[in-house]
Amino acid sequence: MVERSDPPRYVSDSAGAPPVPPPGGYRGARRALLGTAVPLMTPPASFPGSSSEDAARSLREDAARGRDETRYTADQGAPPKKRSPLGWIALCAAIAFAVLMLILIAIGAADAFFGATMLVLQLVVLGLAIAALATKAGRVLGAAALTIALVLNVGTMGALSAVRVAATGSYDGHKTAKQKLWEAYPGIKDKDSSTFLRQQPLEELQALADETMADVRTQLTADYGLQWVKSADAQERPERNGYGGESMLVRFTSDVWATTTPVTGYAHKLEVMQTIESVIEQHGWRSMVAFNDPGSGVDPAMISKMYGGATPETQVDWEWFSDDEPDPGWFYADMTDLANDTTGEHRKSREQTAQRTGEPLEGLQLAIVGRYMLSESKVDDFQKALTKYP
Repeated sequence: MVERSDPPRYVSDSAGAPPVPPPGGYRGARRALLGTAVPLMTPPASFPGSSSEDAARSLREDAARGRDETRYTADQGAPPKKRSPLGWIALCAAIAFAVLMLILIAIGAADAFFGATMLVLQLVVLGLAIAALATKAGRVLGAAALTIALVLNVGTMGALSAVRVAATGSYDGHKTAKQKLWEAYPGIKDKDSSTFLRQQPLEELQALADETMADVRTQLTADYGLQWVKSADAQERPERNGYGGESMLVRFTSDVWATTTPVTGYAHKLEVMQTIESVIEQHGWRSMVAFNDPGSGVDPAMISKMYGGATPETQVDWEWFSDDEPDPGWFYADMTDLANDTTGEHRKSREQTAQRTGEPLEGLQLAIVGRYMLSESKVDDFQKALTKYP
């Protein structure tokens, strides 16, 4: 029987240094180095009674454990962070509510934003966002939901919807077929439509206005040397029909003429007004009424506030009026005499108006207005449109 001798012991040639490995190195260590993710192992120190096979086996076991741990780390990665279901619920609710409000804006449903239902939904979304924000796992999602709820809130979106509806006139979202029908009514609510067919047409009033204004200016220039400037051009704009839409009738305003110099002094102003009255009566207009006169029936306190004085002698403004009943034309002659302005308020107001319109600061102004005028070119269309209504 051959006795097995102990493996040679390799000792350091200096104190404290590790032993020198055998020629060719350890077999287990050499195989472990073939892997790229195996951590380096420190060869175990040789102890009396240990064998090289035991050391190699130990190294192989350590290398195998290293490969398994490395493979788990590479394949699995770090454990994922958990998100709170409450956070997801709050975020989805906020997004859904924002989409709902955008749809309401698109269809023009401005009134829906100011109902109790939308307010309750807004409070529910806010409650979910705050609840998610209070949890650690749902804090990020809760913050996102709260941001959406605060930015896209009922007040802000409702204001945007109201502005859009006002700008575009898109009120159709909540109107019935009957409401839409009456919105296109060609006449005026509570007014007999046949009246507009019997009265003076728009074209006749326009011609009458030009003739009357020309004769008045000519007479006043001849009698008092007054000179004139046109302070506004004639215009037409549709009349509202009383059902939320525009009728086929228009409001007509003639050219506005103004004197380039003031008309002052009670006697002189009265004489000018009487001359105007005599000229317009020749064109079918009735006698003029002085709105600024205390005898007109208007409350004296209101007269003083509107015209700058209790009596015509002390007033800043005069306003005389006539019409051509049964036709719809109204003739206006207004005077502004800043010599009677004791407070300076009327002058300040007139300066602002003159700066905006370019009209003279004071003097006499003439204008003719016609309400609910129907053009001759629209008579057939007007009658045809009326057949849709009882």
